[in-house]
Amino acid sequence: MTRTQIQLTEEELKALRRLSAVTSKSIAELIRNGIDQFLAGNRIAQAQDRVERAIRVAGMFSSGSPDASTDHDRYLAEAFER
Repeated sequence: MTRTQIQLTEEELKALRRLSAVTSKSIAELIRNGIDQFLAGNRIAQAQDRVERAIRVAGMFSSGSPDASTDHDRYLAEAFER
């Protein structure tokens, strides 16, 4: 990790201290979590990011149909008709 400094308003710091006490998480952890959520919501997906996400989910789901890999066009057409 890299150490950095930020400036917070008194209200922000008070709210973080209260949340830290309630969740038993450090203020630094809360800030990192908030940054992660912000970045996830504002991320402009690069081509490599899309490829990596696709690879991670490959094979995670099951259609329940034994012929889904061979008849996928028919299933897709049926889904669009609904």
